[in-house]
Amino acid sequence: MATYTEQVGNKLNGLLEKNYDAEKGYAKAAENTEHAGLRTFFNRKSQERRTFGHDLKSEIRAFGEDVDKGGSLTGAAHRTWMDVKALFSADNEESMLEEAIRGEKASVDEYDEVLQEASLPSSTKSILLSQKNIIETDLFKVKSLENLR
Repeated sequence: MATYTEQVGNKLNGLLEKNYDAEKGYAKAAENTEHAGLRTFFNRKSQERRTFGHDLKSEIRAFGEDVDKGGSLTGAAHRTWMDVKALFSADNEESMLEEAIRGEKASVDEYDEVLQEASLPSSTKSILLSQKNIIETDLFKVKSLENLR
């Protein structure tokens, strides 16, 4: 069985932080849309990212690493940007959806980076692949939401 290195622990905590940020960002987006379909989508994604975070925390702890708490400053700034965009944009639903797509694409890249780590235990690799696949599947589905207006 592969062991966690400090670098792997840091990378997993980075993913955990991004999931915290995404959870809060999706919840904020759901609050800022009047479109029922988008609100449902954003709420589902928020809950999904909450579950991802819990799964990552459990995995990190299972291998004796410390779990970082909270989200990032970048995530807080992103949520603030979404609030401002919602207030001043005539196309706020479309803008929030485009920002969600951009964030999900970045998430896939971050998961890919961590998955390249040679010392990942199989249980961790399995969790990361599953989460990444869910994100990628939703990226393909989200294109249909762009035409909801």
